[in-house]
Amino acid sequence: MTLSRRRTLSAIGAAAGAMALPAWAQAPAGQPVRIGSTLALTGPLSATALTHKLVGEIYVDQLNKRGGLLGRRVEWIVKDDQSKPDLARTLYEQLVTADKVDLLMGPYATGAILSAMGVAQRYNKVLIHHTFGIPSLAKYDMQFPAWSLGANPQTTVSNSLFDMLAAQRNPPKTIAIVTSKFPSIHFMSLGGREIAKKRGLKEVLFLEWDFGNRDFGPIAARVKDAKPDLLWIGDIALEGNMLLEAMKKIDYVPPVHFHLYPAPGPMTKSPEGDKALALTIFEEHPPFTNSGTAAEFVALFNERAKAAGLPDSSVEVQAAASFTAWQLLEAGVRGSNSLDDKKIAEYLKKNRIDTIQGRLRFDGPGNYGDDLMKIKQVQGGQWKVVWPESFAAPGAKFRP
Repeated sequence: MTLSRRRTLSAIGAAAGAMALPAWAQAPAGQPVRIGSTLALTGPLSATALTHKLVGEIYVDQLNKRGGLLGRRVEWIVKDDQSKPDLARTLYEQLVTADKVDLLMGPYATGAILSAMGVAQRYNKVLIHHTFGIPSLAKYDMQFPAWSLGANPQTTVSNSLFDMLAAQRNPPKTIAIVTSKFPSIHFMSLGGREIAKKRGLKEVLFLEWDFGNRDFGPIAARVKDAKPDLLWIGDIALEGNMLLEAMKKIDYVPPVHFHLYPAPGPMTKSPEGDKALALTIFEEHPPFTNSGTAAEFVALFNERAKAAGLPDSSVEVQAAASFTAWQLLEAGVRGSNSLDDKKIAEYLKKNRIDTIQGRLRFDGPGNYGDDLMKIKQVQGGQWKVVWPESFAAPGAKFRP
């Protein structure tokens, strides 16, 4: 419900006394609906996963204020997978067999999601997930992505970036690609490498590092020597920040640097992060915030993130993907009027679901729909969409 609708309901209640709300909006009763998941609350992915934890807490709080699900209060059980896919698999087994949760919500990051997907398939459970980066690996029929990459992101996402750069007065002619071997990051970087070649960009450097690496000095030196017009950084969490800091130590600033999945808050807060490019599905500015649902979520997240001391209190791609996943789960339960996983899956496949990032469909390959990715840039300490122009922040344009 929008804030205006809430005020209206309050005013009606004050004027007319004890007016009954719709059944779904009454106080929940009975046994809670238990939703289980894991998140990387510790380990190298924790900087981003903590955002997903806060979003889940906000959504469940608001959901219970709206009457819960099927008239029952919602309880979220979240366990720490420590950024380890193998541990995530074990914990999802526990959630299904020992904790006997009613529904599942996906963890953060591709490796852990793939582990959770295997467990969900074993027990015929719906798995809605928010940050899976390799659609071709999503073989399970009852998994649903909130991360709207489309079925072929290695092509479509890369083309979006190069389309934007080609439209500039001095488009890049050379490219350096440095990337983590983290599965989804590596997959996307290899896709970008192929598209760059097809577009005629000269590759002056290609380097890889093992996930968990913390020594970016040698990589920074190689990038500086290569002198690329465009630096593609296949990073996740704080890796991009560490590489930028290493380049600063040798007095080097890349002309244009694109990041795949940086930790959003730390990147905006770092001076070296200025003008960084990255992918997004939602940012805290019009036209994304034009809907009442999005505006209300932004206000709640801002308040709660500041209280929690998160590095960035604004809503961006990670928070929006997490919120979307919860919207999908709620829509599936309400639409099917059931907690039965097969009925929820059938409803999601047959219907388009309105979310804060747009209307999503799940009738494409691997249950993926359209590629809704946009390109954003750090400008003035904030992420602002710069491409496509129809989604750009007011007055924002790409700045090299």
